[in-house]
Amino acid sequence: MQRTHSIETTQKVGQEVSLLGWVNSRRDHGGVIFIDLRDHTGLIQLAIHPEAAEAFKVAEKVRDEFVVKATGKVVERTQETKNPNLDTGSVEILIFNFEILNSSKPLPFPVAHGHGEQQTVNEDSRLTYRFLDLRREKMQKMIRLKDEFITHVRTYMHGRGFTEVTTPILTSSSPEGARDYLVPSRIHPGKFFALPQAPQQFKQLLMVGGLPKYFQIAPCFRDEDPRADRHPGEFYQLDMEVAFAQNGETIWNEMEPLVIKLTEEFAGKKCLNKPFPRIPYREAIELYGSDKPDLRFNMQMVDLTEDLKNTAFSVFGNAIKNGGAVKAICAEGGARLSRSQIDELTEMVKKEGAGGLAYIVYDTDSETTNSLANAKNLRSPILKFLSPEEIQSIINKTKAAPGDIIFFGADSRDLVNKVLGKLRNTMGDVLGLKDPSIIAWAWITDFPMYELTKEGTIDFSHNPFSMPKGGLEALNTQDPLTISADQYDIVANGYELCSGAIRNYHPETMYKAFEIVGINKETVDEKFGGMIRAFEYGAPPHGGCAFGIDRWFMLLMDEPNIREVIAFPKNGSAEDLMMSAPGTVEEKQLKELHIRLDLPKEKGISKLNNI
Repeated sequence: MQRTHSIETTQKVGQEVSLLGWVNSRRDHGGVIFIDLRDHTGLIQLAIHPEAAEAFKVAEKVRDEFVVKATGKVVERTQETKNPNLDTGSVEILIFNFEILNSSKPLPFPVAHGHGEQQTVNEDSRLTYRFLDLRREKMQKMIRLKDEFITHVRTYMHGRGFTEVTTPILTSSSPEGARDYLVPSRIHPGKFFALPQAPQQFKQLLMVGGLPKYFQIAPCFRDEDPRADRHPGEFYQLDMEVAFAQNGETIWNEMEPLVIKLTEEFAGKKCLNKPFPRIPYREAIELYGSDKPDLRFNMQMVDLTEDLKNTAFSVFGNAIKNGGAVKAICAEGGARLSRSQIDELTEMVKKEGAGGLAYIVYDTDSETTNSLANAKNLRSPILKFLSPEEIQSIINKTKAAPGDIIFFGADSRDLVNKVLGKLRNTMGDVLGLKDPSIIAWAWITDFPMYELTKEGTIDFSHNPFSMPKGGLEALNTQDPLTISADQYDIVANGYELCSGAIRNYHPETMYKAFEIVGINKETVDEKFGGMIRAFEYGAPPHGGCAFGIDRWFMLLMDEPNIREVIAFPKNGSAEDLMMSAPGTVEEKQLKELHIRLDLPKEKGISKLNNI
């Protein structure tokens, strides 16, 4: 079954070759059978003539996706039969020996190269037969490019003096922002391991252990709901940590060159700004309504609260009197939006919690005047409620020009930021402002250490192991909701690609940080005892970050669906359709683990009290 050549190396006229691969397509042209043979390197045409009787007899039996071995001689195609769209299109293989290695059932969907991406195929069907789906040209390319991408990452990290260390998969459960996947212990009945949400504690312990720079391509497990840019259940991240990192700049200087290199050299895209902007979290929320803003276009929010504090327009006035805000965004070129498009945008913001969508259209069909408040080319249902001075102030503050549209938000500040942020992102799509050849990277810094939950309690906003700015003194003296963490994300084009922080490495500060969210010293010792003990023995300052490998690669490849960059993904319901996972297990296995099932009746499943 020896292969002498791959298809891409089969170019020399006159040489004898043996190839292995799949039948991409078969054609019978007047007694000569032509087969396009496919392997992992490409396609080539085989020609089987009746004179090669045994080979011809076998070729008559083959169908798409049969696995075959073909032996023959490379010959040049005639000028009129050459295929300029194929790398091997100037030659074909004149076959004298042909063998079927395995047959194939009729396919549930086409996978042949050269026949488009079959966008009409149901995704669940593709995932059920993922072993077939992977044969598609796009998926073959994606797998190879991802390998190349990860190789670039590893080469860079080793070149910067980082040591790759693998950390445990079976560990203890800890509150890190998502639900744990739990693994029952047979040897220790009633006790559970957890799959790591991230190697957080272990990488910090490596810093205490004297390792100056650590990284790994780390598997992480989180029991959270799926979405387009987040794979459910499991994912991989570039995890890194640096000892004696005093602030975020240390980490940023380590990682920015890698991000730039992959953007420009690997993906062939342009970095909008170098070095990457550093934007405080609160500023990002106030200007863009998001902590992961798409900076390929401007369209910043403008605060009009002070300018309209005495307005007679009740929608704006009441919002301000109730302690809220009035803000606006100016969409350049947005005056061309149709009435139905504005209605669609109105429905969208209502779903986000807004009462409606006020706007002013600045038409282009009139002369611009110095007194814009009296210009006849402004139109809006709200103009009659605003004074000329207020209209003038709005135009000046938003820097609106003929051809633009101004959208308003009036409510609590948080809601206004959220609604206008969503509207801004949508307008980027509607107006075609998201150039796919550009990636606008930025560091978002100074995240809040704590936040209020829906129940009104205080919880960690991000990573609980971050160092609060101001240290223990800030925890003891400040309102927790005013404390910033020495924490940062890297974002690009509307995605969060990385999170990181300078770590809390003082036991007293750690205890106090957890006490504020209602976790006492005893629980901290139980959940994080290994790390707390380590900090008592000379822990250096340290910090790091972690990039989501799949989401990062997805961004570089212009792929909106994360499942398209993972070889064996779960579907949108967090199921592996190919392997039928999750699934039931045998009663014997549950008994060995001392587990009883108590399943909900409302799903049509009876409760099982004892097994």
